Amino acid sequence: MDTLPATEARMQAEIEALRAQHPDTQDLYREVCVLLFFRYGLTPTANKLYQLVRKGSMSAPAEALAKFWETLREKSRLRIEHPDLPQSLRDAAGEMVGQLWQRAQAEAQDTLAQLREEARAAVVAADGLAQSASARADAADASLGMVRDALRANQERVTSLQSELGRAQGEVAALQRQLDAGAGQRQELQAALSAAQERFTGELEQQRAAAAAADERHGAEVRRALLDVDRERGNAAKLQKEVEQARRDLASQAQAHREATLQRQQQIEALHQRSGELEGRAAQLLEQRDQLSQELQATRLRLEAVGGKRVSGVRAAKGGATKPSRAP
Repeated sequence: MDTLPATEARMQAEIEALRAQHPDTQDLYREVCVLLFFRYGLTPTANKLYQLVRKGSMSAPAEALAKFWETLREKSRLRIEHPDLPQSLRDAAGEMVGQLWQRAQAEAQDTLAQLREEARAAVVAADGLAQSASARADAADASLGMVRDALRANQERVTSLQSELGRAQGEVAALQRQLDAGAGQRQELQAALSAAQERFTGELEQQRAAAAAADERHGAEVRRALLDVDRERGNAAKLQKEVEQARRDLASQAQAHREATLQRQQQIEALHQRSGELEGRAAQLLEQRDQLSQELQATRLRLEAVGGKRVSGVRAAKGGATKPSRAP
């Protein structure tokens, strides 16, 4: 059911439309009298008219109101003019036509009241539909909020995994640098081994030359030198094995970090796919909310159209009742 502020707002809007159609002050006040009396069932007064229109002086609405009541009385009391009829018969005929017009006006008022009740019932039904649509729109907004929260959480998770990936890549780079450093150390050990071998080979040749010159006198020294060479070669082989083991350990650590990095990348791709699905769901919810808003607007437009057509029909019926045909 319409509230009083809504009715006054609609009345003011119709008065503004009449203001644009009737620039003359008296014509405007006369149309506002008709609107109040026949459309809203209100008795027009000079103060009420001036409050609604606010045009001209205070005498303008009073003059227009007087002309309105005079016209209304003339329409409700008709006179039959015919030279062949007696005065009493003409008066009786006029009274009868006036009574018929008053009965037609009363029936029109009853019809108007019935149409108003039907319009109010339609408004109540439309309000129910509007409230249902608003509830569904609120539910869609709530679902959209939940989807947005989930999307935000996934984005934070993606950011965290990206940070972890960055750290893992840094660790892999550090291990690669260690592997490169181990390879450098291996090259240095190999160079030292080659130098030692060359040095021992030179010493061995010198010892062999000394042994050949001194014969058996330096035999013991030669055997001792050979033992030193064997010991150095054993040390060199041991260093070589340690270098190979260090290289294998670094390679295993690098492989493990590569596998962990690949796993994190797969998790990030899965989260990206989930984020895409959530964004699609959010778009569907937004589309549902827009559709509900359009349905609500269409319902309001249909209600206003139905109310306007019924009121126009009542005014047309009243206009036909106020114009009875005169006797020839």
